[in-house]
Amino acid sequence: MADLRLEGIGMTSARTRDRLVQRLREQGIANAAVLERIRNVPRHIFVDEALGSRAYEDTALPIGFGQTISQPYIVARMTEALLEAGAADNVLEVGTGCGYQTAVLAPLVKRVSTIERIEPLLTRARERLKELGIRNVRFRHGDGALGWKTQAPFDGILVAAAPLAVPEALLKQLKTGGRLIVPIGPEGQQQLVRFTRREQRVERETLAPVAFVPLLGGTT
Repeated sequence: MADLRLEGIGMTSARTRDRLVQRLREQGIANAAVLERIRNVPRHIFVDEALGSRAYEDTALPIGFGQTISQPYIVARMTEALLEAGAADNVLEVGTGCGYQTAVLAPLVKRVSTIERIEPLLTRARERLKELGIRNVRFRHGDGALGWKTQAPFDGILVAAAPLAVPEALLKQLKTGGRLIVPIGPEGQQQLVRFTRREQRVERETLAPVAFVPLLGGTT
């Protein structure tokens, strides 16, 4: 029965997932490995059962605690932006949420360290990733804006909530050549930005307008 749950039926079936992948391809997602992860990760297990029939719509959905599961296009775009500049063995994810972004990303890199400030969400994400057999993820209940010094430096950092300005702690934890993918700005004015650390400077590239929940400090 567990396998049937993961595979999905009806509005969570492989055919429904294929249609989602085709839409993402039409919107410009070109990385074949990222598209394959979107196809294979059972997004319906990361949302409440009542929302399962909407799991493969390209839209954000509520997951409780005032948080959302990001729309598949944004998950794909952020993952692609992280990977397209080179290999990413050691990646930090800020804002684990329900674990969907983690599940898409983890098999594409060597190791993910993920931080979530809301403990019940972190517990749920850990359970879902275990169910999927994903083993290369470290979990931490903490303030993601501070990063994770003991696991740094990182080849990539992906932030799934929007600060008003880029947290300096995250930039400092990047390797030379490392990329930070982060939405920045107040509600209604957010832009997805890629920062790349060079030897003597940090490059900034604006990727797309986005809408994320704000990045909050502390833990709950």
